Amino acid sequence: MPVTRLLVVVDMQNDFVSGALGTPEAQAALGEVQALLAAERAAGSAVAFTLDTHGADYLSTQEGRRLPVVHCIRGTKGWELATGLDARGARLFEKGTFGSVELAEYARAFDEVLLCGVCTDICVVSNALLIKAFSPEARVMVAVRACAGVTPAAHAAALRTMESCQVEIV
Repeated sequence: MPVTRLLVVVDMQNDFVSGALGTPEAQAALGEVQALLAAERAAGSAVAFTLDTHGADYLSTQEGRRLPVVHCIRGTKGWELATGLDARGARLFEKGTFGSVELAEYARAFDEVLLCGVCTDICVVSNALLIKAFSPEARVMVAVRACAGVTPAAHAAALRTMESCQVEIV
């Protein structure tokens, strides 16, 4: 039986790359994500994108009170996928919090799941651990060069945490 593989592109949206919460590291990771997306599609992998999605009430939510930077408001330029990312044929998962249970349930259908995107230390780690919890026998991997954290130190700490939980760092 052939191995089934899913590429998950986590929150590669304008606000996290070049907008309100953008970083030079996220801008550098964008090219890596684009290349990985092209390679995985060419290899026949399924593709999913998560979209951090908030409403006008963001600042009144727990997250908004703890991170009072308005970002990824549905329908805004900041909510859209970063330049050069094409969601054609991909499954989209809007999420109002760090991880998506819906994505983790969907990922159960795959033998291998490769994640990339931002922020390594918030949404990438949350989704990787949810997927691993829902599919303990699946090979769950994170493409290190195609990820960026809030800071380089936070990125490195998240990679160590995922590795401790049997997520492969590739």
